[in-house]
Amino acid sequence: MNQAAKTYWNDYWKGQEKPASVSAWQFGADADHLAQLVIDGVKTATCSSFVSYEVENEPVPSVGDYSIILNSRDEPVAIIQTVEVDIMPMKNVPEDFAAAEGEGDGTYAYWKHTHVKYFSEELSRMGLEFSEEMLLVCERFQLVDVKQ
Repeated sequence: MNQAAKTYWNDYWKGQEKPASVSAWQFGADADHLAQLVIDGVKTATCSSFVSYEVENEPVPSVGDYSIILNSRDEPVAIIQTVEVDIMPMKNVPEDFAAAEGEGDGTYAYWKHTHVKYFSEELSRMGLEFSEEMLLVCERFQLVDVKQ
């Protein structure tokens, strides 16, 4: 976590007991646009490939986790808290989850098209092939704070 994110986190919790664990990250495809969707209350969910957590030796998100959302310049813009985590094959992601991602026209067709493209590219970089059987970590979150 960079210094700007640490400062934002510490300032947000000033005078209160703060949670011990927080991560800071950007959304993958278009960090600025997707962060703005979170700030606007449109985007309340995100998903990642399960294999990426294994490859990067990172823990899978858990309910109650906090995250600092960064823009494309690694500047903190918001804090979110995970409220639900489900791991499922991509082909089983429900339409309401796709809509909660808040991207494009909000349809399942748009979600599927863009995510097949994104995950195909991500997996290719890892030397793996895309399959609709691939496991996704589907995370719902709530907006906690927007950096002023």
